Amino acid sequence: MKKKSAVYKYNYYDSAGIRRCKSFTAPTMKEARLKAAQWEIDHPQRSSDSTPISDAVEAYIEMQTPVLSPSTVRAYKSILKHRIPAIGNIKLKDIDADTVQNWINGMVFDRLSPKTVRNCYALLMASIHAKDRRIVLDVKLPQPERYIGHTPSDDEVKAILEYAKRTGRRDLYIAILLAAFGPLRRSEVCALTSDDVRGNEVTVSKDVVKDDLGMWHVKTTKTQKSTRVISYPDFVIDEIKGIKGQLVSCNPDQLHMRFRRALEASGSPHFRFHDLRHYGASIMHALGVPDIYIMERGGWSTDYVMKRVYINAMDEEKRRQTDKINSHFERFGT
Repeated sequence: MKKKSAVYKYNYYDSAGIRRCKSFTAPTMKEARLKAAQWEIDHPQRSSDSTPISDAVEAYIEMQTPVLSPSTVRAYKSILKHRIPAIGNIKLKDIDADTVQNWINGMVFDRLSPKTVRNCYALLMASIHAKDRRIVLDVKLPQPERYIGHTPSDDEVKAILEYAKRTGRRDLYIAILLAAFGPLRRSEVCALTSDDVRGNEVTVSKDVVKDDLGMWHVKTTKTQKSTRVISYPDFVIDEIKGIKGQLVSCNPDQLHMRFRRALEASGSPHFRFHDLRHYGASIMHALGVPDIYIMERGGWSTDYVMKRVYINAMDEEKRRQTDKINSHFERFGT
């Protein structure tokens, strides 16, 4: 019986920018792939587009603005202003992997976070491919960093709540309740109004975001999954009863500053307002709440994001578990 050959299908774009597929046949898949690699070397795909990179990025932002959130447009314009100029005058037909790699390396040397560098590269490539999809660049990006911060304990959340209540900071007190026990994002907290409250249920369907001119706008939530209904404990609902209009009368930046000043004034350990969201997810995880329910309550689209970023081991719980582990192993020392 004749041995079946391996066929590897290689996708590429022709000189007119039309997607094509070429098949390579060999006794094994490895050999077929090697044939494709050699063909790619012998037939380099080059763009003939003379558009400068800066113009391509600007055009892409303008094209996408109607479907992007104001905060995303603001971030894109910041990249265009501060990061793209380093390669902005290079034409699309002249861009190559070495040039882009040096650009990436420069941002790393400038101590930009891996996330920021990746966002800059993503905008660059989206803009390039909007003009010419044949351009493929093989570059190395910095590895994502896992946020290692301080997830507050029950006692620390209670302490900052007591401080806010004792000093009459009602907006801050309500914001902490909503964020920690939701868990909600800052932008979601600031968008809530009395119309979103029905009995013990709070509907989260809006965000407050800043545009590139520094103006605040109310828009729909970050993702489809972010729109959700959360049932809060009675004591939280009691605090917001009687409020008409905005439940927390400030924007996300003001909330951030008020929270930071309250931590400093109360002598509490430093953590971000967003870490209250980490706290809420971590508590639910420690209580054994199924992941699917944690995702629904927190508005996460995937459990990857939830587990990778938000479910942190709280110091207090970590100590308890460490003591339990070490107590078990202690018997080997007697």
